[in-house]
Amino acid sequence: MRYLSGDEEKKALAYIAKAAEAAKGATCERAKCGSVIVQLDEIIGVGFNGPPQGLESQRRCFYAKDSYHKKVTDKTCCVHAEQRAIMDALKKSPDKLFGARLYFIRLGDDKMPSKAGKPYCTICSKMALDVGITEFVLLHDDGVGVYGTKEYNALSFQYGAGGENAAFSSVGYLADSPQNSN
Repeated sequence: MRYLSGDEEKKALAYIAKAAEAAKGATCERAKCGSVIVQLDEIIGVGFNGPPQGLESQRRCFYAKDSYHKKVTDKTCCVHAEQRAIMDALKKSPDKLFGARLYFIRLGDDKMPSKAGKPYCTICSKMALDVGITEFVLLHDDGVGVYGTKEYNALSFQYGAGGENAAFSSVGYLADSPQNSN
């Protein structure tokens, strides 16, 4: 991860503001998140979180996460903002996704952009990797951080496996896995 500065940081903050605008459309009752995907200074995808197709019958925002079976890996009912932005870009500009940058923001209770913690969403990081997005951008306490999508994915799996002391190397493979001993 690296922090942006100067004109690059200003431009990123403008895209984060666009993601915050998208988050205002979120229909999730737990969190308001927004995302934009940018390629060559053009926004090619926009998304916010909410139940699939906005269907109230699919809303489970306040279900206890421990009530789900362990095989249910995403314990939210909502399509994530990043997923919606990727699907939007796939519809409008599929040829522009490869090499793009994804900006994500969550709004706080005051409806203002909140600072992000460590990467943790393997669902979105895998999807972004699969379509060729090369960078994730988050607003941190120390500034605007840019992660390579492979790094973001590895850190997300590391987070899910118990944090910094997990048995994952910095590139995201199981350190002690027999499959990776070749």
